[in-house]
Amino acid sequence: MRIDILTVVPSLLESPFSASIMQRAKDKGHVEIFIHNIRDYATNKHKNVDDYQYGGGAGMVMSVEPIAACMDRLKNERTYDEIIYMTPDGKILEQSDCNQLSLHGNLIILCGHYKGVDERIRQHYVTREISIGSYVLSGGELAAAVLVDAIVRLIPGVLNDETSALTDSFQDGLLSPPVYTRPEEFRGWRVPEILLSGDPKKIEQWREEEALKRTRERRPDLLD
Repeated sequence: MRIDILTVVPSLLESPFSASIMQRAKDKGHVEIFIHNIRDYATNKHKNVDDYQYGGGAGMVMSVEPIAACMDRLKNERTYDEIIYMTPDGKILEQSDCNQLSLHGNLIILCGHYKGVDERIRQHYVTREISIGSYVLSGGELAAAVLVDAIVRLIPGVLNDETSALTDSFQDGLLSPPVYTRPEEFRGWRVPEILLSGDPKKIEQWREEEALKRTRERRPDLLD
């Protein structure tokens, strides 16, 4: 998979992709991540990538020209499955979206900034708009990092245990059940006996019941 990220603050994306699972995924060749500074495509003297909005109002708007120039260059080099805009008014990201996107080959992710991007970019380039929650960040970079992490970990070969991602919360519409590891007892707090029984069927039934219980308590909306 190849992911191209367009941003005005590329330094914000250095750390998330240079450690842990993301770095290993790149090292193994499962994903290529390229960060593009939109300012490199600005043609004005001061490399400005924003301007005042027509009609007045607070906040600057990301200009159409440099974003279009960057996207045009990338699209001339290869075909992209999706051009995603990270924006607070996009569709709230769900596990099913990540599952679908992980099957693609090439993605462009545009990070919003200031008051947002010129609407013509959204109308003529963007194919999908995604939000990671009902709140506003200073820019789309952190949201883009969240999206990329959620997608890349699903690519076969990225995780050491390929079944791990399949048992995560939300994969089956439920939250994950409680998990335990050694020691069996700590400060008088014991691991549930069922998990020590060695009976796979009973353990699986217990996990299903606990997952349903936790979902009912914490995210009843998932059961609607």
